[in-house]
Amino acid sequence: MGLMVATETQPDSGVGTDQELHRAAAPEHPWQTVVWDDPVNLMSYVSYVFRSHFGFSTERAEELMLRVHHDGSAVVAEGGREAMEMHVEAMHGYGLWATVRKEGAS
Repeated sequence: MGLMVATETQPDSGVGTDQELHRAAAPEHPWQTVVWDDPVNLMSYVSYVFRSHFGFSTERAEELMLRVHHDGSAVVAEGGREAMEMHVEAMHGYGLWATVRKEGAS
């Protein structure tokens, strides 16, 4: 989680609002773990990996697996860069193709 910065405020000044605190706590550019379609792994295996590693429900795992299959890729996690890199390493350990990217990057 990002660093939260509190600011001193006058009682009704509107300075240092909750919105400003939220903005300070949220990363400017979250990172994403993207899983890519490949010609090797079965769809059932990809769904199994999503359930096992990420703890997704069967329905959510199937939805993401179908997105990978039909669209060529799917974002399966978002957050800090280090955490996304760990997810990518885990996906590689399962034999899946995965990369890290900044949110909004293609």
